[in-house]
Amino acid sequence: MQATTMNFTIEPIAHDSVVIRIGKALDFRNAADFKAAAQEQVRSGIRNFILDFSETGILDSTGLGSIFSLYRQVSPMSGQVVFASVSRPVQVVVQLTRTYKVFRQFPTVEGAREAIR
Repeated sequence: MQATTMNFTIEPIAHDSVVIRIGKALDFRNAADFKAAAQEQVRSGIRNFILDFSETGILDSTGLGSIFSLYRQVSPMSGQVVFASVSRPVQVVVQLTRTYKVFRQFPTVEGAREAIR
């Protein structure tokens, strides 16, 4: 069952894992919604998050902050936050901020799914 909130689609893929399809943007306008949706997933037992950036044209510092907040929440529980299908605009942000040192990246959502199993 998929749940859609704001720009995000949350797709369960295992008892403890979901894919969040980010949509057009993760920025100051919707970062709080992303954070709330992610926290709700953590409360329900989700530990592994694949963030699908294939459609994303905008990722700003507020959006990045909400992703780091999720990472800090799931890391102590041996959870993971990984990036998949990273679009060119998001790749630029990832390179500039050196975020690639924290979040593993995969060319496809399927590749990320295999890696976190």
